[in-house]
Amino acid sequence: MALLSPAQVDSLIYSDCEDIFGLLGLHEWGPGQYVLRVFLPGANAVDVIEASGDGVLGTLHEVRDGIFVGLIEAESRFPYRLRVTYGEHVVVREDPYRFGSTIGELDIYLFGEGRHERLYDWLGAHVMEVDGVPGVRFCVWAPNARRVSVVGDFNFWDGRQHMMRKHIPSGVWEIFIPHLTAGTLYKYEIKNRDGHLLPHKSDPVGFAAERPPRTASKVVDTRDYRWGDEQWMTNRRHQSALDRPISIYEVHLGSWRRNPENPEEYLTYRELVEQLIPYVQSMGFTHVQLMPVSEYPFDGSWGYQPVGLYAPTSRFGDPQDFMYFVDRCHQAGLGVLIDWVPGHFPSDGHGLARFDGTPLYEHADDRQGFHPDWNTYIYNYGRHEVANFLYSNALYWLDRFHVDGLRVDAVASMLYLDYSRKQGEWIPNAYGGRENLEAIDLLRRVNQKVYERFPDIMMIAEESTAWPGVSHPVHVGGLGFGYKWNMGWMNDSLRYMSYDPIYRQYHHHDLTFSLLYAFNENFILPLSHDEVVHGKRSLLDKMPGTGEQKFANLRAYFTYMWTHPGKKLLFMGGEFAQGKEWNHNVSLDWHLLDIHLHQGVQRLVQDLNRLYREYPALHYHDCDPKGFEWIDADDSHNSVFAYMRKAEGSAPVVIVTNMTPVLRSGYRMGVPAPGYYRELLNTDAKIYGGEDRGNAGGCLAEAVESHGRQWSISLTLPPLATLVFVLE
Repeated sequence: MALLSPAQVDSLIYSDCEDIFGLLGLHEWGPGQYVLRVFLPGANAVDVIEASGDGVLGTLHEVRDGIFVGLIEAESRFPYRLRVTYGEHVVVREDPYRFGSTIGELDIYLFGEGRHERLYDWLGAHVMEVDGVPGVRFCVWAPNARRVSVVGDFNFWDGRQHMMRKHIPSGVWEIFIPHLTAGTLYKYEIKNRDGHLLPHKSDPVGFAAERPPRTASKVVDTRDYRWGDEQWMTNRRHQSALDRPISIYEVHLGSWRRNPENPEEYLTYRELVEQLIPYVQSMGFTHVQLMPVSEYPFDGSWGYQPVGLYAPTSRFGDPQDFMYFVDRCHQAGLGVLIDWVPGHFPSDGHGLARFDGTPLYEHADDRQGFHPDWNTYIYNYGRHEVANFLYSNALYWLDRFHVDGLRVDAVASMLYLDYSRKQGEWIPNAYGGRENLEAIDLLRRVNQKVYERFPDIMMIAEESTAWPGVSHPVHVGGLGFGYKWNMGWMNDSLRYMSYDPIYRQYHHHDLTFSLLYAFNENFILPLSHDEVVHGKRSLLDKMPGTGEQKFANLRAYFTYMWTHPGKKLLFMGGEFAQGKEWNHNVSLDWHLLDIHLHQGVQRLVQDLNRLYREYPALHYHDCDPKGFEWIDADDSHNSVFAYMRKAEGSAPVVIVTNMTPVLRSGYRMGVPAPGYYRELLNTDAKIYGGEDRGNAGGCLAEAVESHGRQWSISLTLPPLATLVFVLE
């Protein structure tokens, strides 16, 4: 007991020691003497032996309840191991408290400043060697905790055994535990500042997790993954530019398709490689966009309430499996986008909520830190370490997983302090305004750094308001995104399509209005998962009319979408006219492809993607007014829309849409030049499920003035159909 005070003994017994490395391990005691203290509950005897041999260097004596202490004669500090007797069993083990810190002061400094780009290189659990000993280094930020321990099966979930070193004043805790390996399950046991134990916490920077509903983090080592996508990564810049065709297939991995032998079972990342990738290729999409793959506890959140931002969800495999999926997408010529959710996080006890017993990642005041709509917490973007946690996470997915872009979810909820709040339920910013200045700064910083390090990727904002300059560079006052979802186009066009055609003449400009602002941002036209859930019905079911008319409306609408300025995004199932509203618990209704009308919509989407890629006029100026010209925007009486898409050095493409169930013969439409206008696509073709009414493959322009043009063509407009022509 002379080598330990009663208070120190109690601090070990009750795991309340704030400087555990100052107490346990080897410490100089006097000239030629070192004191060694270990805490091994349940042990009967402890010998100190050589680090690489069986020679006994000394014997420790039990002070109380598993605390062993002894003096050892030595000229200098020495490596050692422990030979521990538990009843009839003897084990040789390393002492984690003999290893010094393995994280650098610069890392901690940059983290405190909020400027560390690679938090994932040192926070979290990392397989490594220290002094020739293999093991895992754990590192976590919990500045207001009184004590943090790593717990798992390896220590019987006993928080007294692996208490961590605290780096003051940063609040970072660290320990190297020898001989742990990849696959180890762990959590953090945290005692708050009042000495109360919190629920075991998952690692905020954990790289993998148990499959929900289990919640432990999992040690992984992805250093040996060998990528095969060098050609894609070298040429990636050409796949994301504004003048390139970008057609995105949005996918929820858990319900795209299920195991047919067991519908309750998900396909794995590797099974999706064999099934999803060939399908997306065959459909002609350029990118696949995955709904959030960050680990999340509740299936019904679809991933939008993530609890492990650094961990690909274990529902479909481990991180190397996800790497393999991205790798194979790239080898197949497909880009991979993922949804990223920096706007909020769930209140689950094992997650970030009150992580160290205080509002650490979130605000203390619910008027700033709680989403009443979603029952989630809002990140405290003004805290440097929290902003750094998010900023580095964006870079992590692009760096470690070769992801080609991030679609940032719910940007509007980040930008506005009064988002979905009544008067008195929010706190104004320092200038009395409703703008969240810290969130704006974070988004700008993320976009700047991402494009600096990965100039060939896509940052996409789901921003549902008229916030100016979302896709404009930061240096001109924008938010710095590459693209923005065009929510206005989506709402207006779907509303128009929902009307019975007899009333469409009164809502004609629901379809033309988008062209007044179509080039204010770099837009993506989204028909996403949000439009086919919560009673909104499937895209097919939104269409009015009889069964065949519903399909005709949808075909006409898709073709209008693919020829409208802006990149394209379609949620899975829409491409074959899924009949029912999307249900995340079951597979899409693939059996519908046995029906000709559904086959026809699928074939149409294939052809639309092909034309979109092959004809520069349809994509080159998607984000530039030079690429669009109205022929007739005002024929509301007939509900007909006519326009051109253009690109330098390429023949113009002419589009005309008849949004009524009336066959119109001899419809004269002005065209830009003389020549033959070949019909590239007619949504009334039989191969798509129509009746083959049209123009026998094309029309020759006549010197008859129409729509203010010297040349025109006389058309047959099938009912509820869109026609696409190219000048030859």
